Amino acid sequence: MPETPTPPRGRLYVIAAPSGAGKTSLVKALLERRPELEVSVSYTTRKRRPTEIDGVDYFFVTRERFHELLAEDAFLEHAEVFDNHYGTSRERVTQALDAGRSVVLEIDWQGARQVRRHMPDCVTIFILPPSRAELERRLRARRTDDEQVIARRLRDSAEDMRHWSEFAYVIVNARFDDALAALERIIDRDGEAYAAGRPEVTALASTLLG
Repeated sequence: MPETPTPPRGRLYVIAAPSGAGKTSLVKALLERRPELEVSVSYTTRKRRPTEIDGVDYFFVTRERFHELLAEDAFLEHAEVFDNHYGTSRERVTQALDAGRSVVLEIDWQGARQVRRHMPDCVTIFILPPSRAELERRLRARRTDDEQVIARRLRDSAEDMRHWSEFAYVIVNARFDDALAALERIIDRDGEAYAAGRPEVTALASTLLG
């Protein structure tokens, strides 16, 4: 009886962005369009928002449990963002890729740097806003944070955006549909037009970083 052929290994897509750039909405829409993709659900010590579901949006754990997992080397990457810890399960990602399923990681630049070190063949994508003003408008439109938190997110976003050049691809989320189409082209291995080094991105980054 012939052996069942081993499926080709899945691809790992790492998507990062400053807070407010629209990363979460883009990833959600991408997964609706591409159900064959699997999103990696991160662990976090952040308090669950009313609209979030444990095990779907995140695995919500205590700080004590997070540190236990960290000691067990259970994370492919981990980071502290806005005083909360986030981590990606090494086992879950590896099992999915080995089974031939492509995985999307929605993380920050710190996590992306760690993933590149462990899995250098991953595909890295950074999302930029079209302007600082639009970034602030989107943060305020969430209506989930007070003025102090919004101010801190804006300061931290500037630091996040300094790392755009570490990524293979950069998408400017000026129009949602266009940004989503760009993501799909990268998934389809047709993303040369969104390579990070293109001049317009360099010029935009200079403006965003003031």
